Amino acid sequence: MVDFGGWDMPVEYTGLADEHIAVRTRAGLFDVSHMGQVEIAGTDALRAVQQITSNDASRLSRNQAQYSALTTPDGTFVDDVLTYKLNDEHFMFVVNGSNVAKDVAWISHALSTLGDVVVVNTSSRYALLAVQGPAAREVLQTLTGVNLEEIKYYWFTTGEVAGVAGTISRTGYTGEDGFEVFVPPASAERVWDAILQAGRGAGLVPAGLGARDTLRLEAAMRLYGNDIDETTTVLEADLGWIVGWNKETFTGAEALRRQKTDGVTRKLVGFEVLERGIARHGHEVYIDGRKSGVVTSGTQTPFIKKAIGMAYVPASHTAPETELEIDVRGRRVRARVVPMPFYKRPR
Repeated sequence: MVDFGGWDMPVEYTGLADEHIAVRTRAGLFDVSHMGQVEIAGTDALRAVQQITSNDASRLSRNQAQYSALTTPDGTFVDDVLTYKLNDEHFMFVVNGSNVAKDVAWISHALSTLGDVVVVNTSSRYALLAVQGPAAREVLQTLTGVNLEEIKYYWFTTGEVAGVAGTISRTGYTGEDGFEVFVPPASAERVWDAILQAGRGAGLVPAGLGARDTLRLEAAMRLYGNDIDETTTVLEADLGWIVGWNKETFTGAEALRRQKTDGVTRKLVGFEVLERGIARHGHEVYIDGRKSGVVTSGTQTPFIKKAIGMAYVPASHTAPETELEIDVRGRRVRARVVPMPFYKRPR
C-alpha cells in the first residue's frame, strides 16, 4: 500500500506480473475510486464544455463518452479527461485523482462569466470499480440485468450491479475490453466483493496500481504527470485526434492550429530497448551522442516481455527504427523508435 494523492492505494495484491497477465488473458478488478468527477450543468453546458476541452463534445450523443483534454491557452494539458454526456444540459468529466482540486478551480474560473452553467465537484458521490480483460463482460453480466453486449465502446448506461444502482461505462485504461462501474461509496465494498466472487471461476483477480501502469504503457496510454502535463502540448503528445479542429474556438485553439501548420519541434514516441537494461521515467535519451530528450514512462512489461517506454525526442528523429541511446544508471543502452501502441488486443 502507498499514499497516492491522499489516497491509501494498493500497488499490488498477489504480484504485479501475475495481475498484468490476468488482465491480458482473463480479467482483473481495479478500485480506481481516487479518480475525480466534475459535473457541468445548465442550458449553456455544451457551450462550456466546448470552450474548455480540446475535443468536439457536440458530436456526442446522450450516454456517450470521449477522451479529451482541458487545455491551457498554450495548448498544453491542464489535465486529460473523459467527457460523459448525461444529457443536452448535463456533462461529467472524469479527471485524474491528483488533479481534482486544481481542475475544479481552473474550470470554475474559466466558466465564471459564461452564462447559465454550474460546476460541481461530485467526486465524493462516486466509487469507481474497473473490470478489465477478455472475461470482463461475462463476469459482470452475471451481476446485472443490463445487456452489456449492447453497450458500445465509449458508451455507458445506468442499471444495477449486484443490486446496487449505478452507471456502467464500457471504458478502461488497460488496452483491454472492459467496464468501469460508478456506484455510491457506501456500496462499493458490496459490489467489489460480488465481482470478485462472480469472477472466481473465470480467473479474475484484484489488481493494483503497478499492473495498471504496466498495462496502460503497453497500450501507449498517456499518464498525466509523466507523459503529459502543462509543459507538453496535445500535438507534441501525438494526440491530435482528440482535437476538434472544426470547432470555432476553444482554449488553446490558436496555439494548436499554429503548431499544426508550423509543425512541432518535438514529439512523444514509443521505443524498445535493444540491449539488457530497463529504461525508466527520468532517464536521459541521446541521439548521435547528444542529449536529446528524457524518458517519460518506461519499464519491462510482463506480457510482451520487452523493455519499452515513451520519450519526447526532436521531431526529426521520430521515424520508426530511428536509433536512440538511453542512459540507464550510467550506462548507455541502445534503443529504437517503434510504432505505438506496443500492444493491441485481439479483435
